[in-house]
Amino acid sequence: MNDFEQENKYLRAKERVAAIKKFYSSLLSYVVFIAFLAGLNYYTNGWSNPWFLWAAFGWGIGIVFHSFKAFGWLPYLNKNWEEKKIKEFMDKDDEPSGDRWT
Repeated sequence: MNDFEQENKYLRAKERVAAIKKFYSSLLSYVVFIAFLAGLNYYTNGWSNPWFLWAAFGWGIGIVFHSFKAFGWLPYLNKNWEEKKIKEFMDKDDEPSGDRWT
């Protein structure tokens, strides 16, 4: 393995660690803010109308997708897929076909 490949590997690993770190930061914000909303909900009208659950559910969906991306659980959200698609489109551009995007 040459130095370029080694550095490229290092940079990809560094990007992945940054994405995971960002996910955990978002998760912490989610927990703190939803706990605040739950306390506010309880203080204003008890548990008779738990409106904070709507915010928890909506934001929770975003957190789930963020975790999929950060941990590479969805193949269509990672860099390898992007690079593969870019190469595929570049190869299609080289073809002599009139309609390149089908």
